[in-house]
This record gives sequence, structure tokens and C-alpha cells, in this order.
Amino acid sequence: MKLNEISDNSGAAKKGKRLGRGIGSGLGKTSGHGVKGQKARSGVAIDGFEGGQMPLHRRLPKRGFTNIFRLDYNEVSIARVQAAIDAGKLDAAAPITGAALKAAGVLKRLRDGVRLIGPGEPKTALTFEIAGASAPAIASVEKAGGKVVVPEKKKKAEAAE
Repeated sequence: MKLNEISDNSGAAKKGKRLGRGIGSGLGKTSGHGVKGQKARSGVAIDGFEGGQMPLHRRLPKRGFTNIFRLDYNEVSIARVQAAIDAGKLDAAAPITGAALKAAGVLKRLRDGVRLIGPGEPKTALTFEIAGASAPAIASVEKAGGKVVVPEKKKKAEAAE
């Protein structure tokens, strides 16, 4: 093999558009930029500009706020957990935690914790050690003989005793 014989695979390099090469090319004269003016130039920044009139986003009132302390939970349904157990990805005998769900591939990443929600019925008694759960989800798990342990509620229960 010689240096002058080296070439790309066919289809690996795409030829660029040849702009401004006459009206027959379809991209002559204005090169696809339409007619003259600000939009035909580079560095256009007119999104939201209304010709000097007060823009809509400044005319409307501001409302509400974003709570910077709000927690972002992963919501997982009982049906999804049961499907992972049926597939052999989760061990039903061990407590189900956020780390276990992540290892099983049920969650992509752990945020501020896992919250269990209602849809689905567990087939066996499961123990969940998670950040929160909806009332129907807790009822469904306890009906099957399992339990849901929530850290804040556990601390409050111990303090009450």
C-alpha cells in the first residue's frame, strides 16, 4: 500500500453544498439565504424581537416561584418491580432499595430517592426500604404480606414510642 493509494470508504465523506455558483445550481445568487437584510447576514439574534415594541415575554406578569429545596424522586410502580422480579433481575427475599433497583436496571440513576406508586399487585411478600410511597401502593404491598419502610416515618414512629 502506498500513501497515494489511501482513500476514504465510499460514502464516508459527504461533499459540501456549493453555494453561489449560478442560478442553474438552485443555490446561486443569495445562496439559500433569501433576500437581503438582517436575516441574510451572519450573527442574527432577533428571536422575540418585536420591532421595538415591548416583547410578549416582558409584557406578561411573572408568577409563582421555583422551590430550590424540592426533592426529585424516581417514581417506580409495583408492576415494574414485579416484572423485574419475574425476569430474575431482583431478589424478592432481599429488601428492595434504590441501589438494588438501579443494579437491576429498573432505574437509570438515583435522584433524591425512590417513591413507590400504585399500579400493579405484588405476587409475594416484598420489603421496600425507600424514600416514599403512595397510600394505594402501601396498601397493596401490605395486602400481599410485605412492608414498606420509609426513613422519615420510621424516625417519627420511634419518637412516638
